[in-house]
Amino acid sequence: MPRQDKRYFEDLVEGQTFDCGSVAVTKDEMLEFAERYDPQSIHLNEEFAGNSMFGDLIASGWLTCALTTRLLVEGYMNNNATLGGRGMDEIRWHKPVYAGSTLSVTVELVEKDSGRNPAFGHTKVKIVTTNEQGETVLTMYGLGLVEKWRASSE
Repeated sequence: MPRQDKRYFEDLVEGQTFDCGSVAVTKDEMLEFAERYDPQSIHLNEEFAGNSMFGDLIASGWLTCALTTRLLVEGYMNNNATLGGRGMDEIRWHKPVYAGSTLSVTVELVEKDSGRNPAFGHTKVKIVTTNEQGETVLTMYGLGLVEKWRASSE
């Protein structure tokens, strides 16, 4: 069976980094998300947010996570023989995200464990989201399952 255009567990090397691209954050998207999922005044009320320590509306941290996840999936996971995720650890919002910001995501494979299952291995990646000034706005660790080449070729 020929190898597909995917990275299997054996192809991944601890310390590898991956650029997952960028996305612009719009005010409309911020408001829409906040109205539906995180209706706090700092996300919805311009007057309130303007008088807050943030000085303006800020994106929900969960929107930042969602945008990060989109880039993570498109720029890293879809290129692997990913079988799914086991969760996220240590989600931290370091700086607020404002309308007009451009977020960029990088991933570093910090750990891999072949485990006992011959079909897949476990991975741990550090995910870092930065704004257009290069400031870190979000960090988290993703726990994944990646198919082993040996298992896929049988």
